[in-house]
Amino acid sequence: MVTVAPTAGSVGTVETRYLELPKPVPLDCGRELHPVHVAYETYGALSPQRDNAILVCHALSGDAHAAGFSTQAAAHSTRDGFGADDRDGEAGKGLGWWDGMIGPAKAFDTERYFVISTNLLGGCRGTTGPSSPDPATGRPYGPDFPVITVADMVRTERALLDALGIERLAAVAGGSLGGMQAFEWAVMFPDQVDAVIAIASTHALHPQGMAWNAIAREAIMRDAAWQKGRYHDTAAAPDDGMGVARMIGHVTYLSATALREKFGRRLQFADELRYTITEPEFEIESYLRHQADSFVKRFDANTYLYTSRALSYFDLAREHGHGSLSHALAGVEARTLLIAFSSDWLYPPSGSRDIEEALRALGKPVELHVIDAPYGHDCFLLEESQQTPIIRRFLKDPR
Repeated sequence: MVTVAPTAGSVGTVETRYLELPKPVPLDCGRELHPVHVAYETYGALSPQRDNAILVCHALSGDAHAAGFSTQAAAHSTRDGFGADDRDGEAGKGLGWWDGMIGPAKAFDTERYFVISTNLLGGCRGTTGPSSPDPATGRPYGPDFPVITVADMVRTERALLDALGIERLAAVAGGSLGGMQAFEWAVMFPDQVDAVIAIASTHALHPQGMAWNAIAREAIMRDAAWQKGRYHDTAAAPDDGMGVARMIGHVTYLSATALREKFGRRLQFADELRYTITEPEFEIESYLRHQADSFVKRFDANTYLYTSRALSYFDLAREHGHGSLSHALAGVEARTLLIAFSSDWLYPPSGSRDIEEALRALGKPVELHVIDAPYGHDCFLLEESQQTPIIRRFLKDPR
C-alpha cells in the first residue's frame, strides 16, 4: 500500500472497492449480463438519513478513482486533460481524475456530501467488460461481450447503489460521457435524483463527433493484432490501432487555439528539418505519440470500441421521446445545471442550449453557464477554478 500525506482539500488515501451485483443486469440489446462486478470508490460520510449522496460519472477513459491518492502506485495515470503531465508531475500519477473537484471545500464538498464514483459497465478498470472472464468459457469475453448503451451503464450504477443501501441521490454529476449518464439518470429514475450537473455534454453526439469515433474504431479493428476482438489470450494486442485511436480522440478533445499556443510549428529534435517520414519532426507529433504510448498501457482496445459505440448510440430524443427532446425530458424532476465551454467543438454549447430550452419550455428548473476557456472539450478536466463556484452555489441553493 502506498500512503501519501493528504494535501489541503484532499480526501487523502483512497482504496478502490469491488462489489458483485446480486442480480443480472438487463441490457437494451435484449441480453442480460451476470455476474457483474463493479469497481467503486467513496469519499466523505453518508448521512444518517442517507440523503447526501452524489454520484460522479466518468468520461470514456476514466475509472472509479476520481479523487485522492490511490492505495496502489499508478504507473499510468487516468488524469487526462491537456497538459496533465505538466500540471501534475510524478505526484499526479496517483491522483484521481477529478481530484480538483472532489474534496473538502471543493465543488463536491466531502465535508457535506458522500461522493460515489464507479468504473462504468464495459470498463477495463475493475468493472465487468470485454476483458473480463466469460462464465460460460472461463476466457475473456472479447467480442462476445454484449453491446451496451449509456442506459445500461446507468442500470448498473442503480444496482450498485441498491446494494449500498442508497435509494436517492442528492445529485448525479459528470462531464462528457459522464454528463450523458447524468441525463439518463434524470429520465430513467426521475423520482430518485434531486439534481443533475452535466458538464461539456449533450443530448446526442453530433455527426462530426460520431464520424471521429467511427474512424477511431476503424483504426483498432483494422490492426491485424485485433484478431476480431480475440486478442486477450494471445501474445499480441492491437496497440498500433489503439494508439492511433487515442491520437484521434485526443485531438478532438482540444481546440486549435490550445494546440497553437502550446506547440505552434516548433520542431522537436533539431533546429532544421531532418527530412524523415517515420520519425516525428514537430513537437505536436511527438506529443501525440506520447499520448498513444501511455494510453495503450492502461486501456483495453475492446473497451474503447464498446464505450465509443455507446457514445454514438446515445440520443435522448430517440430513446425516450419518439424523436422529441421535449417529450424525452417531460418527466424530469431534478434541478439541472449545465456547464459548457466556448472552445469545445466536440460537445459544443449548442447541445447544452438545446437541453436548456427544452427544460425551460417545460417549466423545469435549469440553468446554463458557458465558460470562456481555450482548451476545448478538455476544459471540464482543467477549468476547475471556474466550475467550482458555480457548482457549489447550485448545490447550496436549491432554488
